[in-house]
Amino acid sequence: MTILRTTVLGLLAALPLTAGLIACSPLTAINALSSGSASQVTHGLAYGPLPRQKLDVYAPKVHAGPVPVVVFFYGGNWTSGERADYAFVGHALASRGYLAVIADYRLYPDVHYPEILQDAARAVAWAAMESSRHGGDPTRLFIMGHSAGAYNAAMVALDASLLARHGMHPHDLRGWIGLAGPYDFLPIENPTARPVFFYPDTPLASQPIHHVTAEAPPALLIAPAPGKDKLVNPRRNTGGLAAALRAQRRPVTETYFDSVSHATLVASLAAPLRMLAPTLDAVSAFIDAQGGPATAAPATAAAPAHPATLALDEKTPVP
Repeated sequence: MTILRTTVLGLLAALPLTAGLIACSPLTAINALSSGSASQVTHGLAYGPLPRQKLDVYAPKVHAGPVPVVVFFYGGNWTSGERADYAFVGHALASRGYLAVIADYRLYPDVHYPEILQDAARAVAWAAMESSRHGGDPTRLFIMGHSAGAYNAAMVALDASLLARHGMHPHDLRGWIGLAGPYDFLPIENPTARPVFFYPDTPLASQPIHHVTAEAPPALLIAPAPGKDKLVNPRRNTGGLAAALRAQRRPVTETYFDSVSHATLVASLAAPLRMLAPTLDAVSAFIDAQGGPATAAPATAAAPAHPATLALDEKTPVP
């Protein structure tokens, strides 16, 4: 979270009319500059009995019939984060016609792996059960995350035991989207993340790459180009997971952007920072390709690459 705040602060400083907002908080500024005119927001819905088990729903104000549902998990080393800081993600997804669910989850030191993931799965189960009350179509359900949140999304999509607690299966998801996610990170080098996973006794089952099966939902994996992310190695994590999914003949689109860092990749979803990379376009193309009509069965074909993204077998960064 500190890195995201610092990096976004530098970017927003170059924009006009933001000095007063930046003095308060970079994420406050980015949210203030992200138009919510297309969104209807419902705050503080409970998906469980505990204080951190709450979520906000961002619904498009104008839509014809039920719309695809996207559950988003933010990053922060599994030790920090607040759903309100990511209102810009909810507004961005709602502006494209999707019902966005931004969920909090319990953090270390209150809980460790796998309790964090149990919260994530519970939030997804809430979306499957309750999103129709807000205009969503639970048969077109996606999960998405950035950094540690991308790890959460990956594990919920790939480790069938997490959704099984709620009578669901990975094939109940139309797809999942990971932004700069850590999917294969043993031995853990990040000292902040080590106690979350009981280092040095971290179980192999904590790694998404060990849960790839022929049942994996379609995936869109986006990362900064190799060398641009100083926190999560894109080649090992995004590239490695994409290769594992392809080995199981699962549909995956692997996309790299050359002009973003670990932090600014998610920030590029916000309206004032979309010039950094076409991240929202890539996400929209994937959801639209996999979502299909409300009555369709979950898609099994790979999503076609958006003109601004890479096909899954290309390795050249997007400029």
